[in-house]
Amino acid sequence: MAGTAGTPGTPRVLRAMNDRAALDLLLEHGPLSRTRIGKLTGLSKPTASQLLARLEAAGLVLATGTSQGRPGPSAQLYEVNPAAAYAAGLDVTPERIHAAVADITGRTVGACELPTPGRRSAKSVVQQVTDALDGAVKAAGLTRDDVRRLVIGTPGAFDPNTGRLRYASHLPGWHAPTLLDELAAALPMPVEYENDVNLAAVAEQHLGAARGHEDFVLLWNEGGLGAALVLGGRLHRGWTGGAGEVGFLPVPGTPLVRQVTKANSGGYQELAGSQAIPRLARELGIAEIPTGPYAEVAAAVVARAAEADEGLHRQLLETYATRLATGLASLVSVLDPELVVLSGASLTAGGEVLRSLVQAELEELAAARPRLLVGAVTEHPVLRGALESALAATRDEVFDTSR
Repeated sequence: MAGTAGTPGTPRVLRAMNDRAALDLLLEHGPLSRTRIGKLTGLSKPTASQLLARLEAAGLVLATGTSQGRPGPSAQLYEVNPAAAYAAGLDVTPERIHAAVADITGRTVGACELPTPGRRSAKSVVQQVTDALDGAVKAAGLTRDDVRRLVIGTPGAFDPNTGRLRYASHLPGWHAPTLLDELAAALPMPVEYENDVNLAAVAEQHLGAARGHEDFVLLWNEGGLGAALVLGGRLHRGWTGGAGEVGFLPVPGTPLVRQVTKANSGGYQELAGSQAIPRLARELGIAEIPTGPYAEVAAAVVARAAEADEGLHRQLLETYATRLATGLASLVSVLDPELVVLSGASLTAGGEVLRSLVQAELEELAAARPRLLVGAVTEHPVLRGALESALAATRDEVFDTSR
């Protein structure tokens, strides 16, 4: 029926499209004047004025100061109202849960890190999730009900057909068949679950090295070795959510690992995962290997090797690069991506030196020739990706003025 809300081309829908365009511009550029918004959107000054008045009345924008340093009268500036909505993200590992809350502009306003050592049950997991979220909410000066959406990142993936966590037997307490129902009952907001490496890719796609790229692979090496596949601008998760679990990939240079789900490892993990790096250093006769969690040790060893021009450390880095390129060759041969982003501490620690070595090896091993870049989001990339994912859905909801 013509003229109803939601009918394409009606004035209400066109106004909502203009509203969203203006809000996105304010998010991207920061405070803008009415004139500048009009020029960027192609709207007339009266229409831009009406738009801003409408968004201000809806609580979506605020008048914030005036323009400075230009000839003529100062112009009123507008920005997105940070308090229009809040979203939260959680990064879950076997050792801790890191939670954060962001306002609608993407600024982190509260964070909490909750250690989670030892064995866990589904009941204790629910308590830990709510405790971590409440800690971040409290740090933000908010309440749990202020959060519009929560995205939780975990190793592995929840099978969309069964609701059970797969590919992450090392995450205690998260495998109970009733866990998602119990979490839904305990949390007042919509909750989404995503693989941790996929969220690192979301962070790079929105904020980092993959901005502007529709097809890329993110290779992650930290606590485990994994990949995220972005095709046509969208994450490819696979039938059971296991797309990108490349740690289980059989590769040359290591014996076949059988019953990989029980072993929680595979050929590529054994060849190039973080736990293989200290072992390789010892085999090469490198002394003074630091102690601590293997992912931290691996990153320290790689960082030191990246500073060496020759000797055993250089040999270690070259061997590591070959091992990484061995698995990557299979991926790029099938997917032919435009870009490969190297992320996770055991890769970013090698910086440009490791990247160039892997690039050279990959060009020898694969017919496809993607560019390799080092990930740019190095501070809590999984958590940042969870926030970006939660914010994207929250903005779609809050910024929709057609309703």
